[in-house]
Amino acid sequence: MITFDNLIQETPYLILKDKYDEAFKAKQKNIEAISISSYSSKKQEVNSRYVNLKFVNNNEFIFFSNYKSPKSMEFDSHKQITALIYWCNTNTQIRMKALITKTSKEYNQMYFAGRDSKKNALAICSEQSKTIDSYEEFQKKYEYSLKTNDLTKCPDYWGGFSFTPYYFEFWEGHESRLNKREFYELKNGEWIKDFLQA
Repeated sequence: MITFDNLIQETPYLILKDKYDEAFKAKQKNIEAISISSYSSKKQEVNSRYVNLKFVNNNEFIFFSNYKSPKSMEFDSHKQITALIYWCNTNTQIRMKALITKTSKEYNQMYFAGRDSKKNALAICSEQSKTIDSYEEFQKKYEYSLKTNDLTKCPDYWGGFSFTPYYFEFWEGHESRLNKREFYELKNGEWIKDFLQA
């Protein structure tokens, strides 16, 4: 699930919330899954991965990760990202273009302290995306973390990312293939609406 808090009352955000509610009522699995695409300035390539979108606070979309992970390094070097949601139960796709930044240490600590201890043990012990000899070795690292670490203290290398979209595209799939594509782009402080051909 995604938690919406003090949602900004602007058209594309309200449309997104309506489509989320429709997907939730349609019992969409993994409704919080969102694909984030970033650009590696070092390798000059684009990378995509799914993360769990936790919050939409006002106009900010927030998820959490290891700050030493490849995606975090890419966010640091290139602030522009693309985000993609697909809810198959309602045949809805939502594309966003946005700028991304880290959340504050205070926010991270507040969120971390309220999480399940098993999730925190994993966040503490994992050097995300680094190679390891075996899955069993990683399991041992996790078990050690679970027994020995302070599981209420958020490490400096873990925390949230917040992105604020400047572009939304809402795609509705139809059996006729006459799919509806409606987009909103922020220009000079105003959301400009238009349609795209399917």
